[in-house]
Amino acid sequence: MTKQSVMISDAKLGIGQLAISLELLAAAESCIEISSSSRRKLLKSETTEPGKIATWVASMRASSPTRVRPAASLFEAEQHNSWMVRHPSALGMFEQIASASKGKQVVMFLDYDGTLSPIVQDPDQAFMSDEMREAVKETARHFPTAIVSGRCRDKVYGFVRLGGLIYAGSHGMDIRGPSRSRKEQKVYKILLERTKSIPGAKVETNKFCLSVHFRCVDEKKWVDLAEQVRIVLKEYPKLKLTHGRKVLEIRPAIKWDKGKALEFLLNSLGYANSDDVLPVYIGDDRTDEDAFKLLKDRGQGLGIVVSKVPKETRASYSLQEPSEVMDFLRRLVEWKRNSIRASI
Repeated sequence: MTKQSVMISDAKLGIGQLAISLELLAAAESCIEISSSSRRKLLKSETTEPGKIATWVASMRASSPTRVRPAASLFEAEQHNSWMVRHPSALGMFEQIASASKGKQVVMFLDYDGTLSPIVQDPDQAFMSDEMREAVKETARHFPTAIVSGRCRDKVYGFVRLGGLIYAGSHGMDIRGPSRSRKEQKVYKILLERTKSIPGAKVETNKFCLSVHFRCVDEKKWVDLAEQVRIVLKEYPKLKLTHGRKVLEIRPAIKWDKGKALEFLLNSLGYANSDDVLPVYIGDDRTDEDAFKLLKDRGQGLGIVVSKVPKETRASYSLQEPSEVMDFLRRLVEWKRNSIRASI
């Protein structure tokens, strides 16, 4: 069973230090061990599994729309309208959200890519705007706020550069984490070798997971990319593949995701069994669905998906793009300020 130990100070403000000690970190370490003999075996392996590759590529397309297309027919327009009825705009429904927040402690959870910053061709250039940074800063002044990302915690912090927030990287496995002096990530090196022949592919190490970005890969090459990743994973049963927006993510095959991270953070902040808390999670990726599901299962909290196109989601509300996320955060802060003034 996974062990957890937590150290919290000033937890109610959401700015205390969190120390997470998980056996899964050791598991992540062991997952990237590889002997020289298995490496030779891996590099020689050229067998294919067409069914699995076809499934992977289908998932890549489903989670990574290549373009936003206008409604081409009345049927598509009706589909979009139906989706908006089921997942109305969080801005349009703000008064209802504010009403549900009265008398409760709002706790904010924010994804980064596609939520606080736009999706860009080069993931290293996914900078948030100064206006968004100010909106997040003000949000964190009024509500406990955490950023939960698939990226490593240090990289997310480098983008956001704000104190007073909780940073949870690698889908929540890297809430605090040990020092970066770890053994060489051989799987990372093998992925680099395997994907270097595919133009536009980029492999990123996120401490406890690996990301294979295909934002700049021609869609005709997605099958080739998926095959190279499959060859690597075939040798590592303790690793699993998940699909994100223009990214394949490889992580330890353990029961940990953004939903588990959200639950862990709520427990750490002292809100495990509180009826007076309202968690709000905003994200755009398939990996955020685990957090949306947790809120649904709890019957407590609001999930807000960021998307311009209808897609399957467990979120209750929607926003179209990061600029709307910024507007929503600003309105939430203004509502809080007005509530404080009214109580004086």
